Amino acid sequence: MTTHARARQPQQPSRGRPRLLAPRGVYAPQYDTDLLLRALGEEEVGEQTDVLDLGTGTGALAVAAARLGARVTAVDLSWRAVWTARLNARLNRTAVTVRHGDLCATVTPGSFDLIVSNPPYVPAPSPLLPRTGLARAWDGGLDGRAVVDRVCDAAPRALRPGGVLLMVHSALCDASASLRRLTGLGMDAAVIDTSHVPFGPVLRERHGWLREQGLMAADATLEELVVIRAELR
Repeated sequence: MTTHARARQPQQPSRGRPRLLAPRGVYAPQYDTDLLLRALGEEEVGEQTDVLDLGTGTGALAVAAARLGARVTAVDLSWRAVWTARLNARLNRTAVTVRHGDLCATVTPGSFDLIVSNPPYVPAPSPLLPRTGLARAWDGGLDGRAVVDRVCDAAPRALRPGGVLLMVHSALCDASASLRRLTGLGMDAAVIDTSHVPFGPVLRERHGWLREQGLMAADATLEELVVIRAELR
């Protein structure tokens, strides 16, 4: 279990993203998306690479991988996100198979070389995950790990030996816990990138509650994001 992170200063979201529609009710690409896009660009991705995008949202990562030549499957629990990702793939003239489903439930085990995921990770006052609405794109349960842990558990089953998981989440839900979990599942895991970004509306709204939980300092104004890379042994 290792940590080799490149600390980054806050950046505005990239202008180099694919052209994407983000209708109301679908998570629009933000700083976390850009971090994962940067990590994706550092992997060896080509025509023989099978990529799985878990929780695709607008399809930003799926489209980016397809533009690199990969064979891409994208999955989301939201039908609105599924239709949005399909439309964005067509707008960018890329071939992406977009499926409605819960994480890896609709894919064949051991069939991917690379998984990318930007799961819901924001700690929330309720232990119950929202079943509808945009909040299910970010609410991760009391400790923020309800979906993060499931992505960690699903990745080794979906990957081929030597396959890689790239996942972004907030430091609020404990990067070391992700590294320990992935290592215990037979993966070599490390934090490969970090960035401190301004609070968005959700964290500003929950600042008081997060402070009461001991997850945030009273004067905090920036959120630390981490990118985790885990390779299946």
